[in-house]
Amino acid sequence: MAQVRIQPWQEDDLDLLRQLNSPDTRRHTGGPETDEQVLARHERYVHFAEGGQGCMFTLVLPDGARVGSVGYWSREWRDQPVYELGWAVLPAYRGQGLATVAVRAAVDVVRARRDRRYAHAYPSVDNPASNAVCRKAGFTLLGETGFEYPPGRMMRANDWQLDLTAPPTRA
Repeated sequence: MAQVRIQPWQEDDLDLLRQLNSPDTRRHTGGPETDEQVLARHERYVHFAEGGQGCMFTLVLPDGARVGSVGYWSREWRDQPVYELGWAVLPAYRGQGLATVAVRAAVDVVRARRDRRYAHAYPSVDNPASNAVCRKAGFTLLGETGFEYPPGRMMRANDWQLDLTAPPTRA
């Protein structure tokens, strides 16, 4: 199994966020953002945990390399409070299982909060890698849905759900 740990997003993670803002990494999420948008996102990530409604994390390899992000945040979905999860891994580190390990670690954090029944992820139907992460992390596919991301842009996404009250699966 891949070795990666998650740590809360920090001020010095801005360079990582800029690297994750590539056309390849953002092709399923509306494309690259402007530098102004990246700076605003970074500030949100740094201060995200202060509101108590979520947290962004950096994926860190044993050698200290920062190779991606994973996070969760509160949202309403079909009139129910849930957590949404999202992640990204730098291209050079994909295909090693890092995203699955990181998503499972983030789910463990969410599960420990004991304040929501479900977590969801909404990868594009055209993103086989992220859909595979959901499956491997123990989410159940509920089906396709229209999903607004980024704001103002509708996309076709798969709605994956994880019951946070069920025992963790580590397939």
